[in-house]
Amino acid sequence: MTVHFIGAGPGDPDLITVRGLKLIERCPVCLYAGSLVPEAIVTAAPEGARVVDTAPLTLDEIMAEIVAAHERGEDVARVHSGDPSLYGAIAEQIRRLRALEIPFDVTPGVPAFAAAAAALGQELTVPEIAQTVILTRTAMKSSAMPEGEDLETLGRSGATLAIHLSVRNLREIERQLSPLYGADCPVVVAYRVGWPDQSFIHGTLADIRDKVRAAKITRTALVFVGRALEPHADFRDSALYDAAHVHVLRPKKKKPAQA
Repeated sequence: MTVHFIGAGPGDPDLITVRGLKLIERCPVCLYAGSLVPEAIVTAAPEGARVVDTAPLTLDEIMAEIVAAHERGEDVARVHSGDPSLYGAIAEQIRRLRALEIPFDVTPGVPAFAAAAAALGQELTVPEIAQTVILTRTAMKSSAMPEGEDLETLGRSGATLAIHLSVRNLREIERQLSPLYGADCPVVVAYRVGWPDQSFIHGTLADIRDKVRAAKITRTALVFVGRALEPHADFRDSALYDAAHVHVLRPKKKKPAQA
């Protein structure tokens, strides 16, 4: 018996991995976060499977389902949204599984920030503008941020920021980041990425809060901040494909193609 933590991706059923889908198709027990995982994904569970929406359950209740499956010798598909390694709340489940000596494994999924960038047709690491992406959140009603992980500290890097679980904290995002990125720095709020009603709100640190308020978005959104989001036309090409750049797979310089 094994508990399989599975990343379902951001919402579109087509974005689950082949491995994740095959596990769901064969597990007699499927526990899924129904508030974020579309029901279409768990309909792949085998006929007669026990399929439970864990959104209204406590950790103790979820573990009781897993322990009962373990006693029956039944594999469990534990389906989380996005990729389980990012704000997936799997750490506390894994801690308990280890204490109970119940085997588990993890299948990664497409994270929301990657799906959002794809839908935007956007590279988050633009040469000589931003070569770092920071995945973070802000402290609201959830657990406090560790020391040194506040936006003001992270923002000093100038990296592209993908700020999770913080769409209701845009005032604080603006306050902390405007002195570092500039009030005119591009911001994109990605709402319900991968779902049929996904949408994107484009703005700046100065005006994004008003735009999001007008759209009445209060949850299930990811906030991108950074200069890489600008519609640059004059950034330098990556060295990777530069004719003058030599590497192990292209040991000789090439002449630039004629226009």
